[in-house]
Amino acid sequence: MSNNEARVVLKARRVSFSWEGTPLHWVPEDPFTSHTINVLHLLLPAGERWFVHVYKQVLPEIRDERLREDVIGFIGQEATHSQAHDEVLPHLRELGLDPTPYTAQVGWLFEKLLGDRTLPPGKARRWWLLERVALIAAIEHYTAFLGDWVLNAEELDRRGADPTMLDLLRWHGAEEVEHRSVAYELFMHLDGGYRRRVRTWATAFSALVFLWQRGTRFFLEHDPTLVTGRATFRDFHRRGREGVLPSTGALARSVPRYLSRSYHPSQEGCTAQAVAYLAASPAATAAEKEAA
Repeated sequence: MSNNEARVVLKARRVSFSWEGTPLHWVPEDPFTSHTINVLHLLLPAGERWFVHVYKQVLPEIRDERLREDVIGFIGQEATHSQAHDEVLPHLRELGLDPTPYTAQVGWLFEKLLGDRTLPPGKARRWWLLERVALIAAIEHYTAFLGDWVLNAEELDRRGADPTMLDLLRWHGAEEVEHRSVAYELFMHLDGGYRRRVRTWATAFSALVFLWQRGTRFFLEHDPTLVTGRATFRDFHRRGREGVLPSTGALARSVPRYLSRSYHPSQEGCTAQAVAYLAASPAATAAEKEAA
């Protein structure tokens, strides 16, 4: 965390959302944008359960008590994120779009390909654990990037995007900004090797791009309201210029920032903005009242 930002104690907010009134195309008359962002509901439940699983293995190795507290708070937030996005999937099925074929593939990726391996105790097992810790740090660079983007994506409001979906995305995005330094600081605490950081970034970025475009195409092709569902890079680029998706330029500029030797996640986003949104979020404030 940067010196000019006060430390925030991380806590899970037990939010809940009601999806009855949310349409399939929750950005009006824009199925491409709606489904591009809907991919989050397919990727995040399995991905964030994987984060939690890996970090629980790492906890005994953390020698810094403050970092340990942050990692425990991170685990609580990520588990809540996973559940919140998981709860969108039954609503999508009710609207005629069954995501099961895609979520099964994502589950296989995290549980089998990136899951625990039968390795002998010692160097090999620790190498695989550190590889996954580094992968999570790279992925968290992009979850913080997306969180910062959605907190500032005023064009979605102007276009009448569904307020419940926006609150889910911004509550989640604000917590990603709030805990954006934890995964990187954990990686630096346990290893911090620059070559591992670059290698795992390349793997994480390539996987995210592949899974995201595949997920968007899956949604568009299986959307029962569309005659022909297409997903092209040109569509993504245009929506980025319009402000309803992240711009390709901003994504490109995020790469050298992470690969810089002087990188620290506190340079991304604004903690004060994230905390301010969490204080105003309908779902988060309802959770606070219920807890009180």
